Amino acid sequence: MTPCRSTYLVALLALSLAALLASGLATAEERKIEIPFYDAWLSSPHADFTSEPFAHWNDDGAVDQRCAACHSTTGHLDFIGADGSAVGSVEKTAPIEEGVACVACHNKVTGQMTEVTFPSGMVVAREEADARCMDCHQGRESGASINAMIAKAGVGDDTVDAALKFLNVHYAAAAASRFGSEAGGGYEYAGEDYLGFYFHDDYATQCNDCHNPHTTKVEPLFCAECHEEVTSIDDFAFIRSSTGDFDADGDSKEGIKQEIEGLHAILYAAMQTYSEKIVNAPLAYDAHAYPYFFADTNGNGQVDEDEAVRANGYQQWTPRLARAAYNYQFAAKDPGGYTHNPQYMLQLLNDSVQNLGEKVPVPATVRPD
Repeated sequence: MTPCRSTYLVALLALSLAALLASGLATAEERKIEIPFYDAWLSSPHADFTSEPFAHWNDDGAVDQRCAACHSTTGHLDFIGADGSAVGSVEKTAPIEEGVACVACHNKVTGQMTEVTFPSGMVVAREEADARCMDCHQGRESGASINAMIAKAGVGDDTVDAALKFLNVHYAAAAASRFGSEAGGGYEYAGEDYLGFYFHDDYATQCNDCHNPHTTKVEPLFCAECHEEVTSIDDFAFIRSSTGDFDADGDSKEGIKQEIEGLHAILYAAMQTYSEKIVNAPLAYDAHAYPYFFADTNGNGQVDEDEAVRANGYQQWTPRLARAAYNYQFAAKDPGGYTHNPQYMLQLLNDSVQNLGEKVPVPATVRPD
């Protein structure tokens, strides 16, 4: 082949390759790449970067290392070791405004999960797909945390000690509720038996059997196959399959959600009475202000605006009151607890009420078996 011919072919090949690349780029630019379930995910809380669970650290410019495991995609990949780092820890802060993106749940690690470790240290075998949900929806404290704190303080049940404080389970700890005593999420009183995993039925055993995995919403018509009275999510409140007037209000036919709410209110009233009569330091609770329990400085039974400040956080904790407060918050921060594990919720609340009842008057609530 002559030099001229060789040069010509090389030039032609180069021009052809350039044309091919240009054509490919143009095609890629014009093509609309569709991400499966993107619109569904976009409508979910996981994608709401402006909400408090993800926007809390915006002013700091990075998600705190202690929180990044569940409040950012990068942090979660770090926590589960999908980025090559150690499993079970986060080594650095994470970017803000990530939410929980697709890759947080769909990666080489989550697809091979066989167990979930809870804050109590208890391990639940879970090969089902919802193990990836349970990694974050499990809370950050446990009954074991309360016992360890009380043991360190080394005081009697009704003695105030500076080593005691309110331990917050954190938020949406649905997996801890669902697995009950198998996860040890609630404070379980010595000598009592507690329900473990709540088996709803053969068709609702995983998180995604009830919750759409991308929108996180629950479709009530699915429930209506068994619960004929259900036409909307609001109707869930009236469902019950167990018998007993657990909150001692004279109505044993109200929905199980209402029974739990009744017991929850009784527990709060007992805590307020105990803090006033036994501790001589009244407390009040505000679900929307950290650290939630505050000193009721004027004794009016509620958290006023000037009381809802961190500096006024309640400090006069006894072991008995710390246990009750933990279970009160455990129930408060899982709004779906009445479906996740109603019996466990009722047991925790009843036992907290009756334990306070050793020192203050309480109603004769009923404990489910």
